[in-house]
Order: sequence, then structure tokens, then C-alpha cells
Amino acid sequence: MRWLTVWIASAVGLAVVTHLHLGVQAVSAESIIVAALVLGLVNTIIRPVVKLLTLPINLLTFGLFGLVINALMLWLVSAVVPGFMVHGFGAAFWGALILSIVSGVVGWVIKYG
Repeated sequence: MRWLTVWIASAVGLAVVTHLHLGVQAVSAESIIVAALVLGLVNTIIRPVVKLLTLPINLLTFGLFGLVINALMLWLVSAVVPGFMVHGFGAAFWGALILSIVSGVVGWVIKYG
């Protein structure tokens, strides 16, 4: 059941990010839903490997390099999902940052609300 909560929170977060006009766009609600699903898969499979490979950089930056990793994962999702576009690394960075905040709040509200 936790995966459903995370998926819903990610979908809501992606919807918010696409509506803020930060350079992240989606052509339909379906593309947002698919992007949330693919983002969940990417974060489950690829992100741990990338975090392990970048552990020294992460330690030197006190974990702030994790924001760059989140941006790269969002950018990767845009390359895979048709109808979901991220225009540049800056858009991916700010989109991932806002996505993390919104997803965290939505997940908390679903869990405790």
C-alpha cells in the first residue's frame, strides 16, 4: 500500500511542477501518471546505483549532491516518457526540488490526514 501512496504523491507533485512553468511540461494527465510510474521505477532501480557511485561526492557536499541526482533522475524520465518534457538541467533541478517538497507534503497528508 505504501507504493500507492508514493505514486499518488509523485503524480500530484509532478502535476504541480508542470503547472508552475519551470521548464517542465506534460501534454496530458496521462503523461503525468506514466511519468510518476516511471519515476518510481527509476528511483527504485537506478537511483541507488548512482548514489553508491557518487558516494564520495555526496559526502564532500554533505548530501547536497543528492539534489543533482534527483534532477538527473527527473531528466532521465523525460527522455523515456513521451509527452513529458524537461527543458534543460536547471528546469530539472528546480523541478526535482519542488517535486520533493510537494511529494513529501502530499505523502504526509495521505498518511496522517
